[in-house]
Amino acid sequence: MKNEYGLQLYSVRDAMGENMENAIAKVAEMGYKYVEFAGFYGRSAAEVKKMLDDNGLICSGTHSDISGLLPTNIMETIEYHKTIGNSNYIMPSADVGTLEKIKRFCDIVNYAKPIMAAEGINVGFHNHSGEFQIMPWGSTMHSEMEKGCGVDFEIDTFWAFNAGLDPIQVLERLKNRIHVIHVKDGFMGGKGTALGKGEAPVKAVVEYASKNNIRMVVESESLNPSGLEEAKVCIEYLKSLEA
Repeated sequence: MKNEYGLQLYSVRDAMGENMENAIAKVAEMGYKYVEFAGFYGRSAAEVKKMLDDNGLICSGTHSDISGLLPTNIMETIEYHKTIGNSNYIMPSADVGTLEKIKRFCDIVNYAKPIMAAEGINVGFHNHSGEFQIMPWGSTMHSEMEKGCGVDFEIDTFWAFNAGLDPIQVLERLKNRIHVIHVKDGFMGGKGTALGKGEAPVKAVVEYASKNNIRMVVESESLNPSGLEEAKVCIEYLKSLEA
């Protein structure tokens, strides 16, 4: 059975900024089945849902700020995300550079998670490499978040690789807290590429995710030569793995 893939729309941010409707239509034409938003460009939830429906796409998640989970904002957040059909509210990063800040992050997550869950929405966190580095207190930011709250994890497999970890081991260790991952390529040191053009273990990640029924979302950030062209290279590479 062939896999279905999503695209993090930050990958085509140039096209999204020019014409959101056209960008989403082009992504669907390439064969992506899901999209993950990184901002809504001032569009209402109804407008976003129409774009998805018009192109046969599903919202697999969003990259959204932690502020949307605060008591003053959470009901508005739920209404918007339920309207667009999103079940994964994912923070793309957070200010967690000290133990005190991690506690504050966990307090917000622990407040919001059951409220969001009651509405069918998971609360997740997307890593970069820094969260896996040993900090002066002797552990990593990621491990402290793992212990301190019930947040789910959208593992960005390239950034895990760039941190010196085996992404497959990370996925296996955290599999009960993962609903979706980022499939991404690049070179050690942080330079991103289209899939198949770097040195990250993309093929192994895809095989693992496919075997374990983990939803895969492509992220490719270098706009080389444009976001849409790079996104096309990525899905063509993924299709070649199945050929």
